[in-house]
Amino acid sequence: MAGTLYLIPTPLDFGCLQQGQEAAPLTGVLPEATLHRASGITHWITENAKSTRAFLKRVALTHPLAAPLQAQSIVELPRSIHKQGDHRPGDSYTAEIRPLIEPALQGHDMALVSEAGMPAIADPGSSVVRAAHAHGIVVRALTGPVSLMLALAASGLNGQNFAFVGYIPSDPAGRTRRLKELEQLALRTGQTQILIETPYRNAALLQTLLQSLQPGTRLALACGLTLPEEALRSGTVSQWRQQGWASQMPLDLPGIFLLGA
Repeated sequence: MAGTLYLIPTPLDFGCLQQGQEAAPLTGVLPEATLHRASGITHWITENAKSTRAFLKRVALTHPLAAPLQAQSIVELPRSIHKQGDHRPGDSYTAEIRPLIEPALQGHDMALVSEAGMPAIADPGSSVVRAAHAHGIVVRALTGPVSLMLALAASGLNGQNFAFVGYIPSDPAGRTRRLKELEQLALRTGQTQILIETPYRNAALLQTLLQSLQPGTRLALACGLTLPEEALRSGTVSQWRQQGWASQMPLDLPGIFLLGA
């Protein structure tokens, strides 16, 4: 019988720790059942092998691993998926993904992880999940932090109708044009628009949002979710401008931007 593919969320602090700063215990962000399952798996498909080894070291602090770290099988997703995404039209990545799930076809349980958060949501991995379904492998998503949903729940924006639009253009003209399109869609339909940016561009994106959106449009920004430095502000663009909230946000941390009616 084939093994099971588990989607295991990882903590959201990857790449956020300062030099010499210790990571918080995983028990604060991952439930016992998820940690127990992770400790028993020895075959991993990952976005980044280094971050997965670091994750397993943290798991081992509270839950002994089924095999020593050096004996764990950790394989990275193809580089093409990082560059082109998981949804190349007309190509299911069968040739590239089939060897990665071979252990599951041989009866081993496997885990899919990303650098931070839930794999296959705002991160690579959906091609692996599709391949698993195509080969009759059971897929189970385990409980843990999903930054998009945490931000949406805490924002006060419409959680009944929302869309994740990912990254927007980085050039100023394209960024402004795209934000105005998303604002009109949100105001017309009531659908919350959720977007992300690499941390070093957070300040530029926030500045463009405050300059280009209408005063009454609602804007929320969540930075460093689940971290000690976590901060979230939600209000109208007018409130953001008047209260000077932009200067109070830790924009060097991963951020989730939400806009709506």
